[in-house]
Amino acid sequence: MPPKPRFRAVAEIDPGALADFQAGIRKRYSDEQILGELRASAERLGRSPTMREFAADEQTAVHPQTVIEHFGSWNAAKRAAGLVPRRFATRDELLGLLKELGAELGRPPTARDIDEHKGKLPSKSLYWHTFGSLANALREAGFDVPVGEERLERAVEQGTELARALGRLPKFADWAEARKQDDALLTEWQVYRMFDARRGAWSTFQFLVRERLDEQGTRVGSDGRLL
Repeated sequence: MPPKPRFRAVAEIDPGALADFQAGIRKRYSDEQILGELRASAERLGRSPTMREFAADEQTAVHPQTVIEHFGSWNAAKRAAGLVPRRFATRDELLGLLKELGAELGRPPTARDIDEHKGKLPSKSLYWHTFGSLANALREAGFDVPVGEERLERAVEQGTELARALGRLPKFADWAEARKQDDALLTEWQVYRMFDARRGAWSTFQFLVRERLDEQGTRVGSDGRLL
């Protein structure tokens, strides 16, 4: 005779008995206890935990599957806990995170800022996929983000002011240093990327600044110094 199987097939499980068993497990933890575990884990990690990170957290007593049993899905539980899913954030959640980061920084966030806050915010690629560009996301979040000719005009105006402060046309390193002191300035790389690098991106920008100074009655010498 063939050996008797040690376990019953899944199809043979009594649905009612299984439901009673699962309900008993769910009763071991209240919803609020589970949400508290999620929040505490996020606090320890410094970011919204994935299922794997939550399971690996030795200070957490709840299994991820128990979280799902209570709330229907992992992301639903995280939203109930006030945490934003890192891969499946909604449009409003993405905008809310940008606003929070902007308030923390005191200026519109950049792609580099998002990279530096990896874990707390979804990836910048998710912003680009959802909004078409980070600039679009920032504008929708209420930040003043100039585009096209308006952006170039702002760069030239800022370059003109910096040139007057320095007494010469600003170099790339000058701009980087000034940006550390004034968050209202575009970043040096934002300015650089407005121009074709093959034609000398920064020198093209300096040319436009020189023309603006000339229009305002300030001459610039061949060495870049204001006369």
